[in-house]
Amino acid sequence: MEHALIISNVVLWVAVLALGAISLALARQVGILYERMMPVGALMIDKGPAVGTIGPAFELNALDGRRVKVGGISPSGRGTLVFFLSTTCPVCKKLLPLLPSIQAREAATDIVLASDGDTTEHAAFYKKLGLSQFPYVLSQELGQAYQIGKLPYAILFDEAGTVRAKGLVNSREHLESLFEAKDRGVASLQEFVHSEKHA
Repeated sequence: MEHALIISNVVLWVAVLALGAISLALARQVGILYERMMPVGALMIDKGPAVGTIGPAFELNALDGRRVKVGGISPSGRGTLVFFLSTTCPVCKKLLPLLPSIQAREAATDIVLASDGDTTEHAAFYKKLGLSQFPYVLSQELGQAYQIGKLPYAILFDEAGTVRAKGLVNSREHLESLFEAKDRGVASLQEFVHSEKHA
C-alpha cells in the first residue's frame, strides 16, 4: 500500500511539473503572437486627402452658433482634431467622454465634433452628453470631402491645415495614436511599425 502511494505521489509531481512547463511554453507563444499582432493605432483607410497634404477648408456654423474652421490655416494657430461621429454609433458614445481628458493632455489642439443629419436630433444628443466645450458641426459636404465611410473616424490637422494623421478610432489608444503618429512624423503607427520591422 505504501509503495502505491509513493508511486502515485511521484506521478502527480511529474504531471504538475509537465503542466507548469506547458503553461510557460503557452505564455511564451502568447507573447510572440502579441508582438506579431501588436495593436498599431488607428486604422488609416486610404481615402480622402493624404497625410501630409492640406485638407479642404470649411467654415461652418456649430450647433451652439460658433463659427468653426476645419482645414486650412487655423486662425488660433492651433492644431485641430475633427472627430466624426453618429448619434446611433455605440463606439462613438463610448469615446466621447474621453475627449475632455485628451483635450487637457493635448492642450495645443482644438477638438471639433462633426456629423450630418437632423439638427434637432444632434442638438439633443449634444446637450445630453454635456460636451458643450467642443464645437459640434453638421455638414454632409465635410464628410464627403474627407471621404468618411466608417465611424468613428478622426482627422488630426496641424496649425497650417495639413493632415498629420487620420484613421478609424475604436478606443482611447487609437485616438492617442494619431498624436503619436504626428509626433513621430509618420502617416500612421502602422507605417512606423512596418518601417521599424524592415529597418
